[in-house]
Amino acid sequence: MRIKAYIVFLVAAVLMTACSHIDEDEQLIYVKPAPVERSVLIEDFTGQRCVNCPMAVLEIEKLHEQYGEDAIIAVSIHSGPLGFRTNSRFLGLLTDTGDSYYNHWNLEYQPVGLIDRGSPAEYTAWSTLVRQELQKTAPVEIDVEPSLEGENVNIHTTVRGVDGSTSGKLQLWIVEDNITAFQMMPDGTRNDNYLHQHVFRAAVNGEWGEDVTVGEGYAVEQYHTIAVSEDWNPENLSIVAFVYNDSGVLQVTKAALVSSDQEQ
Repeated sequence: MRIKAYIVFLVAAVLMTACSHIDEDEQLIYVKPAPVERSVLIEDFTGQRCVNCPMAVLEIEKLHEQYGEDAIIAVSIHSGPLGFRTNSRFLGLLTDTGDSYYNHWNLEYQPVGLIDRGSPAEYTAWSTLVRQELQKTAPVEIDVEPSLEGENVNIHTTVRGVDGSTSGKLQLWIVEDNITAFQMMPDGTRNDNYLHQHVFRAAVNGEWGEDVTVGEGYAVEQYHTIAVSEDWNPENLSIVAFVYNDSGVLQVTKAALVSSDQEQ
């Protein structure tokens, strides 16, 4: 569905005389959508066997405290040589898709992050890069409405154009919070009760998303469904949605599957 925003210009003379004529161009005045503040996506490539990766997590926590979790949306992508797959003794968080992303960007170490799909950067540089991205406005606005129906997650996504015509890819990811699993720590010890947050679980609409084009003042709606894996806890799931193109991530948002109101 596409929506065009106009304000109807009312002329008092129309109400007083049937003889007056108003050109169509004078009846409709276009109102440009208000600017939308940019939220920033941090793709944190991490691994349970990575001793320095908890330091990147602390950096994300600092950024959340400084800017808020709506402005800074982090996704921990377990991958690479320091990632770990589930075996008979330990829960692993590595995914094939995470490995595909790690290899696509030609990453060579962990932790390493992509800030709005810019160049790979060490966590010590994230603060500066995030600040630069937050100074931009977004050409699109994204709304995500996930719901749980039986064993499926239904996702209604709306992308609205707010500044010119935008073409790119819409990507939807499932992420999970509060996963207890082992993690190697900076002092070389293993913490078997480490609480992992915003863990990448799956790509909903393909590994690289789907084409989307939206004009200023218009909206595009999409619907997707994904089955809940038996390894996921629905109460801790969220949907991360972002639009990106060759210039990077243009906007990102996150919505919990089960809201705090539903939990009460």
